[in-house]
Amino acid sequence: MSSPAAAPAPAPDAQVIAHKFGGTSVASAQRYRHVAELLLQRPEPTQVVVVSAMKGVTDALIELATLAAHGQPRWRDAWQALRQRHHEAATELLGEDSADLLQWLDGRFDKLAGLLEALAVIGGLPEEVLERVQGLGEVFSAQLLGRYFNRLGHPCAVLDARDVLVVAHGELGVSVDWERSAANLAAWRVDNPQSRVVVTGFVARDGQGRITTLGRNGSDYSGAIFAALFEAAELHIWTDVDGVLSADPRVVPEAVTLATLSYDEACELAYFGAKVVHPQTMSPAIARQMPIVIRNTFNPSHPGTRIASSSEPSGPIKGLTLSEQLAVLNLEGSGLIGVPGTAERVFAALRHAQVSVVMISQGSSEHSICCVVRAGDAARGRQALLQAFAHELANGHVHRVQLTEGVSVLAAVGDGMAGQPGVAARLFNALGRAQVNILAIAQGASERNISVAVASADAQRALRAAHAGFWLSEQTFAIGVIGPGNVGAALIEQLLGAREGLRQRANLDLRLLAVGSRQQMLLSPTALASDWRQALAGQAALLDLQAFAAHLRRSELPHAMIIDCSGSSEVADHYAQWLAAGIHVITPNKQAGAGPQQRYAAIQAAARASGARFRYEATVGAGLPVITTLRDLVDTGDQLHSIEGIFSGTLAWLFNTFDGSVPFSQLVSQARAMGYTEPDPRDDLSGIDVARKLVILAREAGYALELADVQVESLVPEALRSAGVEQFMARLAEVDAAFAQRQAQAAAAGQVLRYVARFVPGQGAQVGLVAVPADHGFAHLRLTDNVVQFTTARYCANPLVVQGPGAGPEVTAAGVFADVLRVAAGEGARL
Repeated sequence: MSSPAAAPAPAPDAQVIAHKFGGTSVASAQRYRHVAELLLQRPEPTQVVVVSAMKGVTDALIELATLAAHGQPRWRDAWQALRQRHHEAATELLGEDSADLLQWLDGRFDKLAGLLEALAVIGGLPEEVLERVQGLGEVFSAQLLGRYFNRLGHPCAVLDARDVLVVAHGELGVSVDWERSAANLAAWRVDNPQSRVVVTGFVARDGQGRITTLGRNGSDYSGAIFAALFEAAELHIWTDVDGVLSADPRVVPEAVTLATLSYDEACELAYFGAKVVHPQTMSPAIARQMPIVIRNTFNPSHPGTRIASSSEPSGPIKGLTLSEQLAVLNLEGSGLIGVPGTAERVFAALRHAQVSVVMISQGSSEHSICCVVRAGDAARGRQALLQAFAHELANGHVHRVQLTEGVSVLAAVGDGMAGQPGVAARLFNALGRAQVNILAIAQGASERNISVAVASADAQRALRAAHAGFWLSEQTFAIGVIGPGNVGAALIEQLLGAREGLRQRANLDLRLLAVGSRQQMLLSPTALASDWRQALAGQAALLDLQAFAAHLRRSELPHAMIIDCSGSSEVADHYAQWLAAGIHVITPNKQAGAGPQQRYAAIQAAARASGARFRYEATVGAGLPVITTLRDLVDTGDQLHSIEGIFSGTLAWLFNTFDGSVPFSQLVSQARAMGYTEPDPRDDLSGIDVARKLVILAREAGYALELADVQVESLVPEALRSAGVEQFMARLAEVDAAFAQRQAQAAAAGQVLRYVARFVPGQGAQVGLVAVPADHGFAHLRLTDNVVQFTTARYCANPLVVQGPGAGPEVTAAGVFADVLRVAAGEGARL
């Protein structure tokens, strides 16, 4: 028996191209016809076409044999259905010329029925009989395609691989007797010289002439074997995808088709479960340096993925795979340190228990050895280790043999990572940002593969995060918006309008998956679109903040974000919990930043511990970069002397307009009619909103200020604070005289009235109506402008001023959106 590497491989024949078609490619008469047309349009003068059974036929044959062996009489109905399926395909393909093929099929099915009758009598299913039965689908399939070519007038020979291919089964799988197989083929070609040959995949004979199969993936292996025997220049494997994808598209819909792979990359990906070519399939191609091209039968114009000795460089990582249904066995103890032969004993014990090891990890301390195994083998493997190390466990040299179930292995593969620093860091960083804990790590010396074991519950999120982390797909966020009022609705429209541009320009995909109001909650499995209002209106479920957050985490997207556009303190109570779970929180809601110091500290601590971001730029100044500016000053070591500003667009408009010519109460009514005030203007005139903003800024500068510490001058008289809104508006004229007097006094002194917030470290915080000089910066604002002035050690003689529109749904929503993009940039989006 010789291996493909045992002797020099013959030079490939550029005139010969081998093709392998899977079961989906030949699932019906229509698909056979399509395959024939595809092949007839190709230019190569000689074609070797290896075919699988029609889709589902191999499983049906195995079921037939099993039913018969168990004495189940319904095998006859199943046999008849399978026979009828092949009859219909033959009739549709060959029409009036199908009589010979139908007679041939009937003869084979009659022999099959006799064999099944015998199984029913003996009540068992010998392996040799199963081998004979389960390979018949390929025999039928080859006849269907070969006879169709001949009917079209294109001479074609049908090669039953059982007449040529000789194999043996060993511990490492199937090995080919290349010399005998090549001699058999040469003799067969003397009588069958046609330039087109259709070959049965999957089946062969052993050295004693008994019918056998090549096992699962055997049809692809047959393709590679016959490509080698025919000395083909290339092997094209035709499937139902465009080529090898960078990840499983069921988990990562954004997975991309890889143009090229090296043999080594393909083997690594295949080992960890990627839908590539099985490594055994590639061995004949590798030995002969014969390229394999993965193509799509249903999209033949696509060039597919070319697998060869080397691949085109395209970044450090070519693809990522996920192996599931695994477990971790961990042998741990101080007695293992420096003891030779421990690893050998571990692997010997697992081998004797017939437990295959998927991945190995051991720290340099030698305190533990960790093996990842198949979940179905895990209990048996643990028992084997307990027995092998029973003495060491009894005397305390080994502390425990730990089994952790529910494990998956994520593998990052690529030739480009060899010798390139930082690849592992990028992988671990991406997983860390997605809140995925790593249980074990392994990397081969070739630096072609980094494998990490993670909890299966986190596996799909880990795959998406890693895929995006290497820019193989967009950084994707599951987003939920609470409070779809004026600001929330404007934000949603901005998110939807910018989504496609951000995907193309910034590698960022923002998916709105949840919207919640006080009365309703919409949880969507897919990204919401412009009809989100109607979808929300149709929901009967009340807002459940726990379910809202859980929905975003269950989405399996690498990142989750909640945007709170409500003014609710109850919602703010959940921020710390959300942040601790790795959910980013962005809000214009001032309740968290200005609420109780204990809650504020808990929120900040949760964000630091988890790495999730808490951003609240729009709580002060709407879309103005007020908090960002202050944070930059503090973070760069500047010393704050004071914060002063006008933080209410409503109050800014009132006092920019109030010059004594129109009574103050009339201006308030006018502002309310224009939508500048809250429905109850006292919410603006009380000054509490301004005080909250001042507390937020003081805390951002590092000072533990409480709202109760701020001296607030309310512009609402005591007598009107408990009245109804309309009663308040009707009686507001009672304050006109007092405001007119203050305005007149200020004007006489060359000053103007402004509602100003001021914080000076060590001197306290005040909010109220003050008179400022007419040449002061606060005296020349545009209508609803906000302004904040930072006086610091660096900006002392000439304070740093941030000024601009500080109110309005669109402006505030834009400020929230800017925070969204800042968080996204921190997670790897190209902004």
